[in-house]
Parts: sequence; structure tokens; C-alpha cells
Amino acid sequence: MTTDEALTRTDASDAVEALGWRYLLGALAATVVVPSLRAAVDVATAAAQACGPDADEHLRLDLRSDRVEVVLQPAAGGRVTARDVRLARRVTDAVRAAGFDVTAHPAGRSVQALEIAIDALEPTAVRPFWKAVLGYVDAPGAAAAGPLADPARQGPQVWFQQMDAPRPQRNRMHIDIAVPHDEAARRIRAALAAGGVLVGDAAAPAFRVLADIEGNEVCVSTWQGRDPA
Repeated sequence: MTTDEALTRTDASDAVEALGWRYLLGALAATVVVPSLRAAVDVATAAAQACGPDADEHLRLDLRSDRVEVVLQPAAGGRVTARDVRLARRVTDAVRAAGFDVTAHPAGRSVQALEIAIDALEPTAVRPFWKAVLGYVDAPGAAAAGPLADPARQGPQVWFQQMDAPRPQRNRMHIDIAVPHDEAARRIRAALAAGGVLVGDAAAPAFRVLADIEGNEVCVSTWQGRDPA
């Protein structure tokens, strides 16, 4: 097997479970518990050095004062490869050499990956709206109605589930997207041009409510209009 050959989910999981990593949605994930942000930086440095030239294309880090979330996944998308497993071993060794350890079950919660699913009668019709309002791009390898991804790789993927019949009043949830105050107008224009409708702007500029053509709502919010008069 070549280093860039995709692994099955079973093989990827089996390859890293004993190391303290877990397979999640096409990626390998682990947490390193640290006592401070300074220590988090040290762990991140060790991980990046362990990955060497592969770091930019495979390694993703989220540093906090109490933990470092470590993810290995090909930047181009797709499934985990043998290269990612090899990098997980290197990162694990480097973290341990620095006096820490990797775990899938730190105190508080286990590693996890969040996705947002939008049910739609016509996924290809509503998808451009969500792509525009969220500032997302096509996920690598996505089909016409495939998932959308955050180009900064920070937010969750959004995917579209085909409905066979309308389900009005199915739930009471919607999405809020907070953007810079000088980005809101452009984002809203793009969303409307992509087929969205303006539901309400009574609370503008704090937030405006938009919806796709099937009525799924999103609030585009800013800091403006929220301070006491």
C-alpha cells in the first residue's frame, strides 16, 4: 500500500486506536491536555516538527489554554491515508517526548466532529444560498448537491439530505452566522442573489433573517446595534 492510498474506515480506526487517536468523518483526531497556553504552543511546535514537510497539507491544530486539538487529514479531502497514520505515530511520539500524551477522551468531552445537515426537497436549488451566506466553498470532490466546507477549515461542513416529502414545522432550529460588520452587506447580497429571501430586518444591523427557497432560516449578525443607547 502506498502512503497516499485511502484506507477503509475500519483500517484507519484500527491503526490509531491504541495510540489514543480516533477516526472521525474522514480524519484522525486526538487531544493533548496542557496546563497553559505556553505549553499548548510547545505541543503544537512538537507536532508540526514531527510532521515535517507534510504538516501544511495534513496537520490541523486548535490551541487553547487547557488543550490542543490535533487533527490529521489530507487537505484535499477524501479519506485518511497511510501517510496520516504514519504522521499520527510521529506526533504521538513527539508529544510524549515533550512530557504530554494524546487521548481521545479528555475530561469534559471526547474528541468529536460536528456537521450540519439541511433537509431539502431540491438540494441543488438551496445549496447556492447556503454556500453564499456562509462564505463556504465546495467540499473537495463534492458533487452538485454535495457538502460545503469552510475554506478556513474552522466551521463544520454543511450537507444536504434529500427529503421525499415536505415536513413543515419539523423543528425550531436555525443557523446564526456572525460576520464582521463591514462584511454583512456583501454576504447578504450574495445570499439573495443565490436564491435567498429576506425574512426580516427589524433588528438590523444587529441581525437580519434570511431563508433559502424552502424556508430554512439563517441570521446574519454583527456587533452593531447591540450596545445600550
